[in-house]
Amino acid sequence: MPNPVTPSSCRLHPPALVCPLGDELAGIGANLFAGRRGLTTSDAFTPGRPLPLGQVTTRLPDDADWPAEHRSRNNRLLAAALEHLAPTIEAFRQRCPQARIGVVLGTSTSGIGESEAAIATQQDTGELPADFRYQRHEIGASARFIAERLALEGPAYTLSTACTSSAKALTSARRLLANGTCDAVIAGGADSLCGLTVNGFSALEAISDTPCVPFSANRRGLNLGEAAALFLVTAEPGGIQLSGYAETSDAHHVSAPRPDGEGARQAMQGALAMAGVSPAEVDYLNLHGTATALNDSMEARGVAALPGGTGIPCSSTKALTGHTLGACGALEAAFCWMALEAGRLPPQVNDGATDPALPALALTAGGKARLRYALSNAFAFGGNNIALLLERTP
Repeated sequence: MPNPVTPSSCRLHPPALVCPLGDELAGIGANLFAGRRGLTTSDAFTPGRPLPLGQVTTRLPDDADWPAEHRSRNNRLLAAALEHLAPTIEAFRQRCPQARIGVVLGTSTSGIGESEAAIATQQDTGELPADFRYQRHEIGASARFIAERLALEGPAYTLSTACTSSAKALTSARRLLANGTCDAVIAGGADSLCGLTVNGFSALEAISDTPCVPFSANRRGLNLGEAAALFLVTAEPGGIQLSGYAETSDAHHVSAPRPDGEGARQAMQGALAMAGVSPAEVDYLNLHGTATALNDSMEARGVAALPGGTGIPCSSTKALTGHTLGACGALEAAFCWMALEAGRLPPQVNDGATDPALPALALTAGGKARLRYALSNAFAFGGNNIALLLERTP
């Protein structure tokens, strides 16, 4: 059920993103609001079966001189995002030189890709590579990497709750501010493409061989992607605030969502209730929208169960980036941040084939709009649901 933390200021400063749409906010925004897919086709993880993947193709920092335990694509994605966040962090440190800064991140892959390569080497040679370090594979590696890179001494931990991981990092950051543990938190997440996730979702028969079409009658599954998304979160007023959130747990099935969407509805309703906002006041909803049969059906029913929910302009941006798993909660919250800042709606990209079996949602074609509140959904295996409400303040 919703966490009862007393509401307080929770400012989300401009996000730092590295994703299939680019690594600069201006360029990412241009692609986002134009509905341009950032997918490429590759069989790197599925030899002989080319798949659309949301691969990051922009330059990433070289990790050759890093300590061996930090060398991973996941950390390179984070380091690239951190380069873009650095001016915001430095400006805050100038304002508050004694600030206690924490780190809370979400991931589901960490350095698994590097462990896959090391195990392949061991199979060929009988030995693990000399520079192999198991620490890069640990879930906690992401937060430890940033804390050490910035010489931070505050709380630093990583959450791994599958596809809600980085959304949960943002709610955790809000709680750390509300209870006085931190003055600021670097929060978000990262996930990198690797053989385990691509083949794992393939084994679940959840992968589409063509670009995904969320909420279409012809949807056949998801495309996977990778990204890093970071925010500096402070207890300062103004700007764009994380005004409400709620987390629920269905405990329905290990991988399938609760069919009626009730847990999703409770999360959305709880986030709105925390901020004292009605569904009619929500100007945009970023749907989790994986383009799988069960997820889209569940989510459409959950939205329709909100009073006036079918009238909320909404879209799933996973059609553009692929499903970035542990990074998607923070990445899509960042897309909501960008929508609020620009006064523009990210369009729904699919084939236009309405699914008559689903409640009719107000899937948006994009364009300019007056936006104050944006809601973002994140759902995960095990029935873990999170909704985040962002507010653009005067």
